[in-house]
Amino acid sequence: MVIRTSSKFELRRLCQTISAHPLMAMNPPTPEETGHLDSISVEEIGGTRVTVVKQEKSKTGISTILVRAATNNILDDIERAIEDATNVFKAACRNPQFVPGAGATEIELSRHIKSFGDRTAGQDQYAIKKFAEAFEVVPRTLAENAGLDATVVLSNLYAQHEQGLLNIGVDIENSTPAGVKDCVQKKIFDHLSIKHRAIELATTAVITILRISQIIMSKPSGVPVPGSKQGNSGTMGGMDQDDDM
Repeated sequence: MVIRTSSKFELRRLCQTISAHPLMAMNPPTPEETGHLDSISVEEIGGTRVTVVKQEKSKTGISTILVRAATNNILDDIERAIEDATNVFKAACRNPQFVPGAGATEIELSRHIKSFGDRTAGQDQYAIKKFAEAFEVVPRTLAENAGLDATVVLSNLYAQHEQGLLNIGVDIENSTPAGVKDCVQKKIFDHLSIKHRAIELATTAVITILRISQIIMSKPSGVPVPGSKQGNSGTMGGMDQDDDM
């Protein structure tokens, strides 16, 4: 049986599944380079013929998840959810540190940054406070999507955090009047590395935009347009006489 694939990714997955080594030359493989598998078959899944390779006795670390859905939009959402969960698991294996989710971390960061802005002299305090206000977008969005009053929820979050309850976040399930709950008790967490990376990328993007000191403007070149009155005036060249040289 011969399997042909033009994807290097699929080739690497196949070699890892059967514990084989890819060869660059047409030489007979050695016993160490030859792989093995339990079963291989060609099946039809969703109207597509696929080659199914099974390795049941040995653990190769390779698996395939088959996702089904009624529409393509639902299928894309499921695929993104699986990718996000897989990436979080991979990040947790490298760094097992987590922080409270549901907007609790953002509210605490906003509170500390606002406090730092109050102690800062000069006009820099306005930029610092606006930076702190940007962190409110996460709990505000959660509250609005849950049908809660975002202003009331943010006020309750700040009040709870001022009292030292740092794990309080937005409650989108019970929809209580306060709209808050303890995220640690509900086991709602965000990975520390992912949270840190998201804040770093967002801050870098904003700083890059603010550093732009020149604006490129598109001005009429003065070239006559066929069929227009300006075309009969005999204007030639790429700049008007009133333009700065």
